[in-house]
Amino acid sequence: MRCEFTPTPENPAAKPVTVPKAKALAKGTVDVFFVTNYGPFVVRMDRANAPCGVSSFVHLVNSRFYDRTQCFRLTNSARLGVLQCGDIYRQEEGGPGYKFPDEVTGKETYPRGTVAMGNQGPGTNGSEFFVVHSFANIPPNYTVLGHVIFGMSTFDRMVKAGIADPDQDGPPTYPIRILKVLTLD
Repeated sequence: MRCEFTPTPENPAAKPVTVPKAKALAKGTVDVFFVTNYGPFVVRMDRANAPCGVSSFVHLVNSRFYDRTQCFRLTNSARLGVLQCGDIYRQEEGGPGYKFPDEVTGKETYPRGTVAMGNQGPGTNGSEFFVVHSFANIPPNYTVLGHVIFGMSTFDRMVKAGIADPDQDGPPTYPIRILKVLTLD
């Protein structure tokens, strides 16, 4: 599968990282292991569903892009229950210095445990991603990378620790840090 990773000089890489290779595997899965200050979790990413998204994510993991970063947005409202990560500086700032198109069919759903790319509109995928800790009643505009297969209790602890916003959409009360991310393949 060929992917189109477009450099974004107007939004340079927040950490030293190259643009991924244009060729991506389009079958199989890869497990990604996250260590956070709230505990570990494992995501099984599906290359068949999002070959370019998974290829980019694995490239960023192998480049140590996500190590020692912070998740800046936690939501727990009637519409949206997600943890948003992958922005190095602050919410929606600090990407990898490239973007790539969405991999969506229009039939995507986002039940508990879903991991998907975050974006700022069509074709703006970079390093931002979110994990659904309860549910996400959102349009099918976000590329689904995979699902949490171990460690949903980690997210329950994060939500229980609270959100520093009365609308339940903002920074976590206590910082959520990604200490290290590894692929398990």
